[in-house]
Amino acid sequence: MTEAAGLVPKRILVTGGTGLVGRAIEKVVADGEGRPDEEWIFVSSRDADLTNAAETKALFEQHKPTHVIHLAAMVGGLFKNIRYNLDFWRRNIHINDNVLHSAYEMGVQKVVSCLSTCIFPDKTTYPIDESMIHNGPPHSSNFGYSYAKRMIDIQNRGYFEQHGCRFTAVIPTNVFGPHDNFNIEDGHVLPGLIHKVYLAKQTGSALTVWGTGKPRRQFIYSLDLARLFLWVLREYDEVEPIILSVGEEDEVSIREAAEAIVEAMDFRGELVFDTTKADGQFKKTASNAKLRHYLPGFQFTPFRQAVMETCAWFSANYANARK
Repeated sequence: MTEAAGLVPKRILVTGGTGLVGRAIEKVVADGEGRPDEEWIFVSSRDADLTNAAETKALFEQHKPTHVIHLAAMVGGLFKNIRYNLDFWRRNIHINDNVLHSAYEMGVQKVVSCLSTCIFPDKTTYPIDESMIHNGPPHSSNFGYSYAKRMIDIQNRGYFEQHGCRFTAVIPTNVFGPHDNFNIEDGHVLPGLIHKVYLAKQTGSALTVWGTGKPRRQFIYSLDLARLFLWVLREYDEVEPIILSVGEEDEVSIREAAEAIVEAMDFRGELVFDTTKADGQFKKTASNAKLRHYLPGFQFTPFRQAVMETCAWFSANYANARK
């Protein structure tokens, strides 16, 4: 039908398709943002071990994608990164090289990979922007993950200069939403706090937040990020990466984030900060000026509304949520 209408069909393969961002893209597409000329294929680690070159190549040969959104990665929160920097480096380097090279070999027209603001130099000026990725070492707590993600930008440049490939990357700030990993030990700060509040309500105990609560973060709702991913896939033509983030003025402290969760979940107990635990990087304020240049009218979901929706999803899906 699409070919008869003069549209060349796109087969879009999403790696890491069952994770936080993959699920959000799947929902946004299903809710009406998909197009008639697009076929979406969401795959997970059950479909192929992307650290294995042969399995990755077989996956690409099976699905024959024309476009790829590459989300698959070994990920974790601050404390998991501190413990396993080597593992984060090795697994992610293998995954990224296998996916990008299979995409090149299969003649994929465009790949959009997902980076992270933690890749930026630890010692830098703020706000950080897309030109500063390689200006110095990342924070020592997650150097393995950060350098592996930086190398995607290097590979994208290499595939473009040698082969003319349209491979690019986005850099979201802290993502949260339904289908997140709510593991208290290894998850990111917001889903970990949501799980803690849920348990504290059940037991009638205090809520203990690790660290001082002073570090500041820009949080982006996964469904907003999903809509931006579709725009990047369809419209953004640069090889250079683009930061996908709320504005600098929307940055919140960990204390403010905890208070938003407390309010959303109607938690009446005490709020305690365990200052013996590490804070991690104090801030990594990112500029979304490049995004605003392209999409001046994009509307982000207000932070407290997004927190409320995420808390409601976690409470309703507690039995099956990743935790």
